[in-house]
Amino acid sequence: MDAQDKKIATDLCYEIIKEVSRATRPYFGTPEAGEKVKIGADGTPTSYIDLIAEDIVIHILKEANVYSYIVSEEIGELRLGKGTKRSISLTQELRRDDIPEEERPRFIFLLDPIDGTSNAIKEIPAFSISIAVAEVPKGRIATLNDVQLAFISNLANGNFFEAEKGKGCWLNNEKVHPSDIINISDMTLGGFTKTGTSEASKLVDNARRMRVLGSVVLELSYVASGRYDAFLDLRGSRIIDIAGSKLILEEAGGIITDKYGEKLNNKLSIHEKAVVVAANNKILHKQMIDILNDNQTDLIAKVGIVSRIDQDRTILFSAKIIDYLLTNGREVIIERRLAHKLIEMKAKPDLDAIIEKTKMDYPNMAPLLDDINFNIDYEPLAENIFDFDCDMAVILGGDGTLLRAQAKMRPEIPVFGINMGTVGFLTDTEVQDTFTALDEILKGEYYREKRSRLVVSHENNHYSAVNEVVIMTDQPAKMLYFEIKVDGEIIDQVRADGLIISTPSGSTAYAMSAGGPIVDPKVGGFIIIPICPYKLGARPFVVSDNSEITVKLLKKGKSAVFVMDGQRNEEAEYEEEIRFKKSDKAVYFIRTSTKYFYKKVKDKLEGGIPENPRCDK
Repeated sequence: MDAQDKKIATDLCYEIIKEVSRATRPYFGTPEAGEKVKIGADGTPTSYIDLIAEDIVIHILKEANVYSYIVSEEIGELRLGKGTKRSISLTQELRRDDIPEEERPRFIFLLDPIDGTSNAIKEIPAFSISIAVAEVPKGRIATLNDVQLAFISNLANGNFFEAEKGKGCWLNNEKVHPSDIINISDMTLGGFTKTGTSEASKLVDNARRMRVLGSVVLELSYVASGRYDAFLDLRGSRIIDIAGSKLILEEAGGIITDKYGEKLNNKLSIHEKAVVVAANNKILHKQMIDILNDNQTDLIAKVGIVSRIDQDRTILFSAKIIDYLLTNGREVIIERRLAHKLIEMKAKPDLDAIIEKTKMDYPNMAPLLDDINFNIDYEPLAENIFDFDCDMAVILGGDGTLLRAQAKMRPEIPVFGINMGTVGFLTDTEVQDTFTALDEILKGEYYREKRSRLVVSHENNHYSAVNEVVIMTDQPAKMLYFEIKVDGEIIDQVRADGLIISTPSGSTAYAMSAGGPIVDPKVGGFIIIPICPYKLGARPFVVSDNSEITVKLLKKGKSAVFVMDGQRNEEAEYEEEIRFKKSDKAVYFIRTSTKYFYKKVKDKLEGGIPENPRCDK
């Protein structure tokens, strides 16, 4: 946006704010202001005072001597200018290539005519008009990154915020900056949490004070100017509310991201929302992100190593990792079986030949197997996996290896998986990226991903599963007859080859192959999937993970086997019940990217499984 366009847009915004303030002032605190006149384009009721403000905006932009797009709370998405007004879909409009240059709009105005309408109606002095101005991109959708100018005016007291991308932020013509608070216990926090979010409750409980003003626009601006230290909206803020205040906060020097610390770059649309976490500086922001994701990262001082021991390449690579960790000053413990394999390999006279053959068989590993140091006494490092007491366990193998190892360790030990199997949905990294990932982890640049696990109860015995429990007959080609209850209510009686009760983690495993949905691990639910059911109407169910699932065998004379994570088999007889509940103890994975799950699904399912596993692609 050149200087001339910025002046035109700024003058239009100044005029809009002046006229909206003048026209709405008589209605503040009056019953007439709160009269509901329609449902707005965003699906929320429109009050009379909102309509007054928006009508003024539309009139000014319609009569302007330039064409513009507008995205507004009440009326939706329009094309305005030179006496014209037309409803549009902004996303579709921006993809058009048939608009003559002289008719092409020059600006996108994102507008909330009155943010904090309830406050205005009750004359609580925290309501504002917010305008963001974005460039009009060619041939693509517009996003928050396209916003160049922002203007926010508190209509109750006249305080006026404005910002220009790359130039700074001003309040009443004076530059502003956030506070310098760095401790959660000292911060003033504003915003909106979400029912049942225990991590948010922890954040609120640890803050010095909490404010809820009912105006996302103003409260984000208060972080920019040091009145607040942080703000969050876990319900999801509308893009029209945060488009301007995001620029104001960032130009002042603050930080605003989603719940996982990722930058916001949502498309500009009336329907778009984003969870918002904002803070005065990176230090406080990281503390908030860690608490919200149950991710208070600790120094990794002691590391356990578990590996497949049926392949030379995994044993050799574990030796390389052990040397790396010891060289970086970490205490290392090794699963006893692996330690004995390392001792055996170290003693082989043809060790160099084994290393060279492995390099030839797995060329992408070749650079990683250079200079392997076997001059380590592995025996003192050996421990039984049941006795592991460490800050992180590194697992070399596929998902099966990871599940077997995790089942034997204390659940609070987070695991970091290196994919040396076939697919590796649960593992974090591929072989070639191992040491880059470990470098980040040892510097504390990681997060702990929390995932649900199942508790399985049968008779007086209790078991656990991270992925799934499969109930099936021990006689091939024979069907079972199940009664399935959720919280005591029968949801189905079904004849099938078997039944899968899956966590979200297991939704990309056997459950997916049996026709179940792929479920984001952050979803609080379990999936019930019949395997090859007799009746066509028997479909998968997704139920709350706060529910108890009960499965009973109904056909006399038929027993079943239930298998936890493909590792442990148990038997159930006629009319015996198997109960499933969410475990009080979650499983934790060490992740080096917050964009783990969907990238993994895309890479593994679209790319497929390599035809030659030796290529490790």
